[in-house]
Amino acid sequence: MLAKRIATAFMAAGLAFTTASCADAVAGDVNEERLLNADSDPDNWMAHGRTWAEDRFSPLDQINAGNIDRLRLAYTVEFDTNRGQESTPIVIDGVMYVSTAWSKVMALDAATGEQLWFYDPEVDGAKGAHACCDVVNRGVAVWEGKVFVGTIDGRLVALDAETGAELWDVVTVDQSQPYTITSAPRVVRGKVIIGNSGAEMGVRGYVDAYDADTGEQVWRFYTVPGNPADGPDGAASDAVFAEFATDTWAGEWWEMGGGGTVWDSIVYDAELDQLLVGVGNGSPWNHRARSNGEGDNLFLASILSLDPDTGAYNWHYQLNPGETWDYTATQQMILTDQVVDGELVPVVMQAPKNAFFYVIDRRDGSLISAEPYAMQNWAERIDLETGRPVEIPEARYENAPYLVTPSGIGAHAYHPMSYSPQTGLVYIPAMQPPSAYMDDVNYTRNIGRWNTGVIFLTPPEGLVPGDTPEARRAYLTSITKGELVAWDPAAQEARWTIEREFPWNGGTLATAGNLVFQGLPDGTFNAYNAGDGTPLWSFNTDRGIVAGAISYAVDGEQYVAIVAGYGGSMGMATQSDWMRRPPPNGMLFVFKLDGEGEYENLPPQQLAPYVATDETFSAATIELGQQTYLGFCTICHNGPVNPNLLRSVYATDATAWHSVVMDGVLSDNGMVSFAPWITADQSEAVRAYVLAEAARRAAEESE
Repeated sequence: MLAKRIATAFMAAGLAFTTASCADAVAGDVNEERLLNADSDPDNWMAHGRTWAEDRFSPLDQINAGNIDRLRLAYTVEFDTNRGQESTPIVIDGVMYVSTAWSKVMALDAATGEQLWFYDPEVDGAKGAHACCDVVNRGVAVWEGKVFVGTIDGRLVALDAETGAELWDVVTVDQSQPYTITSAPRVVRGKVIIGNSGAEMGVRGYVDAYDADTGEQVWRFYTVPGNPADGPDGAASDAVFAEFATDTWAGEWWEMGGGGTVWDSIVYDAELDQLLVGVGNGSPWNHRARSNGEGDNLFLASILSLDPDTGAYNWHYQLNPGETWDYTATQQMILTDQVVDGELVPVVMQAPKNAFFYVIDRRDGSLISAEPYAMQNWAERIDLETGRPVEIPEARYENAPYLVTPSGIGAHAYHPMSYSPQTGLVYIPAMQPPSAYMDDVNYTRNIGRWNTGVIFLTPPEGLVPGDTPEARRAYLTSITKGELVAWDPAAQEARWTIEREFPWNGGTLATAGNLVFQGLPDGTFNAYNAGDGTPLWSFNTDRGIVAGAISYAVDGEQYVAIVAGYGGSMGMATQSDWMRRPPPNGMLFVFKLDGEGEYENLPPQQLAPYVATDETFSAATIELGQQTYLGFCTICHNGPVNPNLLRSVYATDATAWHSVVMDGVLSDNGMVSFAPWITADQSEAVRAYVLAEAARRAAEESE
């Protein structure tokens, strides 16, 4: 089947295809030459951002603003889980390679959706407990007949692109530590580049390169220094830490690993032969708890330039020195050129969590410009001379609580943005999520669970308008929103915006058809006029969307594909009335002009009732339960993906509750025993709080 599909792709491109060439045809035929010339091969989506520039712009224009009303479903492919879906498919010569939750991979006929092969890395379900933000996977890489995927348990696997057979499997992390991998690998000159996740859980970040043929490690670069008493690591980062980076840390940061995980964006700059790496937040978040409130803490919240062959350091730009809000620099980076003072300058553009849009000279990491693309209240500005933010001192919440915007969720997170060279605009799925932070002066380490050093408050009187907690919550709800922002990176201003009533957004795709595609968590997949934002088309998938779409062509027909399945940090920690709880299985939706695919929308859903009981508990027990719930439970159980504990029948049975929370009988589903972190009394107190809160909310809704 793959040989037939490759033959069809050859003929569609006007190339001769004989019996001999069929024998020589290679599935997943991607190499350096093809990627360097990807812009002249618009039928394929060969890399994570389509090209090494990662602009997520398709030059295809068969589907355009003039005929978008004819866009119809071509086919769907249902996945085997309702966990979060964030994958960007790869399409090579008519074959689609797509990863799903739990790090599974499938190959499909890109024109019909027929499954060609399926791979399951058989990850232990208990590992889901170490995934801060769901068991998502953002995609695969394809190179010279191999498909590469990172797994949630920290492995890097190479598969045969034609058969899906496993070629090699290497462990990239210390699996006794709470590392995970959710990001898409990148391949540069025969080396597979991969990072990892787990900063909140208590790990030390790094980025690795592996030989694409053998799986042997080529180099490693740690993004934060280790314990100085242990000496050099034997890594590419040793030289730079010895020179200056260790001096930017204080205290005993290594006890929590330090953080700095490389959990998403890695970009190869072919023009300057450098690897640009986005580095994440600290562990714990709170600068005081992590580093005694001292030092810049390199290379947290930084863009690093490394030599792709050796991992040697070139330069860095740190967005947030002494990072303390979970402001990461792991967000997508786009490479382009910009005229600066009459000179055409190679730049990297990023819209990170901290709400400023950065344009950086990628020759040396110097800052060209930075302006806020979303609401923020932590900095007055970014100083263009020093490159450092001019912070609002109170925003560090060292002496008093502070309502910070954006919160750690970020003004832009993992949802891909896109850049159209036709309009000159970057299309940013922006968010406005405020949160009240307070220094947790009694912070204690809980390796394997969330470590922030922050107490997240229901804003007390004085932080926000309102005389009561309810009024203050209502105010927060009113300013919590999202936007699709069409940003002019040269002028550093928005050309148009579309405001959402909810903060969460899906990724974007720009095309030469003067279109911008974006999915939303309400389940709609939408198309807009790229020039002015006019809504043009919409399709209801019944599944919240956070991934970014792609476009490709097979046999002369253009397709648009999107992976739908609400999840990630948003799907685990937030919920709204329009969300399905639990959500249905994820699904791939593929569209073309005058498509004849069929999809029947799901019927309305009836939520399970809030649990009720005749049991009574003391106020002290309920208060202890609330504190424990907020510290250990809410991050995973406050959204539609995982069970809503306020509606869980387990809460009505003390024995059943204990078997889940303390004995770990559901560990295969990711619900491991919490005995290492809480006591049986705390577990029972959480049950008391859940029952009390369920009763309160049921009473409110009945009024």
